[in-house]
Amino acid sequence: QVQLVESGGGLVQAGGSLRLSCAASGWYAMGWFRQTPRKEREFVAAISWSGGSTYYADSVKGRFTISRDNAKPTVYLQMNNLKPEDTAVYYCAASPPINTETLRTSQNEYRYWGQGTQVTVSS
Repeated sequence: QVQLVESGGGLVQAGGSLRLSCAASGWYAMGWFRQTPRKEREFVAAISWSGGSTYYADSVKGRFTISRDNAKPTVYLQMNNLKPEDTAVYYCAASPPINTETLRTSQNEYRYWGQGTQVTVSS
């Protein structure tokens, strides 16, 4: 059992930035998802265990960056140029990988989930 602890959420104005962190130990592919009360949980970004492979949802491509520091070990989601539609509870998730470059984009492929952190973007 792995414990995931997110931090870094908060309130920011449109155009601003936030960095989310997720402390996670072990050999896992990692991802970030988000959910609002009106929508199902959706994929945001994924990163392989090595950090060499990443993948983004079209809605955040060019604005968000996922990265990891396996020495800490922590996964980050740097969010720039935030928009009101980015408002959601953000979850990090961990998935046992096939190899160091495995990427997971479906929430069904993730085994462990954090408690979520609220991000609110005001217009």
